[in-house]
Amino acid sequence: MTANDTPVLLRPQQPLGPRLFRWAMFVAIVVPTIWGALGLNVSMDRLLGAPGDVFAIVRRLAEPDLSPEAVQRVMPKVMESVFIAWIGTLIGALFSFPMAFLAAKNISSRTVSNVTRQILNAIRAVPELLVAMVLIPVTGLGAWTGTLALGIHSIGTLGKLSSEVIEGIDPGPVEAVASVGGGPIARMRFAVVPQVIPNIVAYWLYRFEINIRASAVLGVVGAGGIGAELISQLRFRDYSRAGTVLFLTVFAVLVVDTLSARVRRRIISGHREPGPVSAFIAAAWWQRALMLAGGAVAVGLVVFLAVQLQTYVPPIR
Repeated sequence: MTANDTPVLLRPQQPLGPRLFRWAMFVAIVVPTIWGALGLNVSMDRLLGAPGDVFAIVRRLAEPDLSPEAVQRVMPKVMESVFIAWIGTLIGALFSFPMAFLAAKNISSRTVSNVTRQILNAIRAVPELLVAMVLIPVTGLGAWTGTLALGIHSIGTLGKLSSEVIEGIDPGPVEAVASVGGGPIARMRFAVVPQVIPNIVAYWLYRFEINIRASAVLGVVGAGGIGAELISQLRFRDYSRAGTVLFLTVFAVLVVDTLSARVRRRIISGHREPGPVSAFIAAAWWQRALMLAGGAVAVGLVVFLAVQLQTYVPPIR
């Protein structure tokens, strides 16, 4: 064997199946993308000019009008969106809780479970915006229409999530209650509900966060909330006032999301977190200074809004 007879390592051939699958996925992504772009009649000039136009609008929206008059006009609508989301979530929680037990396969019979699941799927398949448009001829324009739309859609979503929680329970406590002669109601009360209620309540709070964002969109069709005010300002190209609407809406959503996330963690974890006084004492000096400064800013903002709004809270009409 000479020096030139060194063995050559050949690259192993990949099976034909994975290669065909990758090419099929490539075609399945590229072809619909090209077809959709052609169907939208998107010209190259508009596509290249879109970033500049979007940047110009965003720059004007980033300069909100935070004058007392603007805040006093917009803030009641923001609070109305929060109230719509809250009542809609309560409606969804009230009706989805019993339906979740009917939909759970380990609680109900197969027929009842399948029928209830299909009802929840049908409710969840209809978007909130379409539900509001269907309800407007019956309930009229206003916040009550948006509340019912969010409540109906929340029934489908919360019912599905809650039924999955119920199906994942530990059967041990149920068998223990049954072994001492407990009937179906006793098993439900003492073995099932204590296991599922923390996660179900956490889902309720999470749905409340989603409904706040959805309530802002419902105002576009006249179902109450901040959406109508935003569309009105954008139609008149008053981007400064539209920026005010977006700023206050985002602020309200962030506050609610932060508080809701903290409560959900507390519920799911089941342990008591350190109180604010203990956390303040244990913090470093610069952390305490930041806490005091943040608290002062928060108190000042609350006082400012209370004075501007004259402690007015709009009722849900």
